[in-house]
Amino acid sequence: MVVEDGQTLFDFSQAHYSAAPERERCLLQVWSEERNIVRRATAAEVKNGILRLTVLRFGQPKPSRMEICAKAERRSPSALKAMRAAYQRTLERAATRLFPGWTLDRLTSAADLEHSFGAVCTRGLLRRGQQRIAIVGCGDGESQTTIDNSVAVAILWLEFCRERLEGKAHVGTIALFAPHGRARTAQLRLSHLNRDAATWRIFSLEEASEVAEELDLATDLNLSTRLMQCHSRSQTLERFASSIARMAALCPSVEVTACRSSEVSFRFHGLEFARAVVEPDRHFRISERIIFGAAPAEYELNPDTEPLLLKLIQRLALKRGGRDHTHPFYRLQPERWLQSVVEQDVTLLDSRLDPAVLYSQVPAFAAGDRAVIDLLGVTRDGRLAVIELKAAEDFHLPVQGLDYWARVRQHHRCGDFQRFGYFPGHLLSERDPVLILAAPALHVHPSTATMLRYVSPELDWKLVGLDEHWRDGVRVVFTRQKQ
Repeated sequence: MVVEDGQTLFDFSQAHYSAAPERERCLLQVWSEERNIVRRATAAEVKNGILRLTVLRFGQPKPSRMEICAKAERRSPSALKAMRAAYQRTLERAATRLFPGWTLDRLTSAADLEHSFGAVCTRGLLRRGQQRIAIVGCGDGESQTTIDNSVAVAILWLEFCRERLEGKAHVGTIALFAPHGRARTAQLRLSHLNRDAATWRIFSLEEASEVAEELDLATDLNLSTRLMQCHSRSQTLERFASSIARMAALCPSVEVTACRSSEVSFRFHGLEFARAVVEPDRHFRISERIIFGAAPAEYELNPDTEPLLLKLIQRLALKRGGRDHTHPFYRLQPERWLQSVVEQDVTLLDSRLDPAVLYSQVPAFAAGDRAVIDLLGVTRDGRLAVIELKAAEDFHLPVQGLDYWARVRQHHRCGDFQRFGYFPGHLLSERDPVLILAAPALHVHPSTATMLRYVSPELDWKLVGLDEHWRDGVRVVFTRQKQ
């Protein structure tokens, strides 16, 4: 885990990092599918199994403390329970002051797995006569991902309260409390929910002062995002033609992905095992190299190391291409595997899609974070399509897809995609993008349909359930879409 100033930012089971020397410092980048941070580390020490770094953020002169912990949760269960109990008392006092004249029913953060509620978010109800306001709060001690995904908890808590109080009281409002300065993504997601279905409100809560400030939910929020320039994939593949040919001779079923103008990735069923890069060597001469393996066991391909690469390819073919479902090679990066299968014929997800134009892992940066869209395509009539894939059950699939859709819509309305080199030769429709969510049918979380009912009616969405044997090819079991 990566913890900065007490806040958990990343889980290395889902995140990656790179570190490079920079004069007397180390330039550290950590990223996941949802966000990206860059820090300059000026000092380091290891204490009690924790790597403690003194880091500088860009544009900020004051250093902060970052900890990289070997254990997933360095706080004991009793410490977590005490932290959440303290937050619950803070939320109770803040909500009581914020809604005078309303009575607060008992707050709870007890897990209720039957209704998909964990022990992280605090839930409660305010009552006044026959009116009710549902409350969900997430404390500053939780990870940023947990805070972002509290929107899904808020939707389900509203639905749960309505079902429980049907015929007895009216639950017309949901109030979500997020930590001060960390509510941006939750604010974005809430802004694209159906205003006719409920009154959505979000508050930024400063726990030390217990002051809550209501945030705007305008649908045209300024996301402060910037799109990366699209490189020419055909030119990149041409530039690396010799490396690609060499790798294809060693591994005929290799998948080649042009990551950027100076790098291509070699993958087997979506799993990267090598890459070709163009970079200066130690004599500052630009050279093309093939690197294979995974850090820290990475090797440059040459006559001496070629047998190691051949052995790796043979193991991949046997373990990832075989049916040993317990082997790490088979289980690693299932969503990249699913993506590689979908890319073979994206029209199987939706016949409207143009199979000739498809971008994978498109980054859109927002306020220092990086959102990565699995696939970005276009329909035959020029309408953008955001495709979010999940290979396993994911409670937050709808709200994450909503997040990416909102970012793509803003860039589309600003004309950024064609300005930055995407969809050359295509006339894009002025209509808002389509959102396509796809996952194995038996791994679509039961709450997904409930959350999609609360999505803004202006969003054209489609949910695709795939056959469980999707590794052998995409077969659609069911589809649901906006009526």
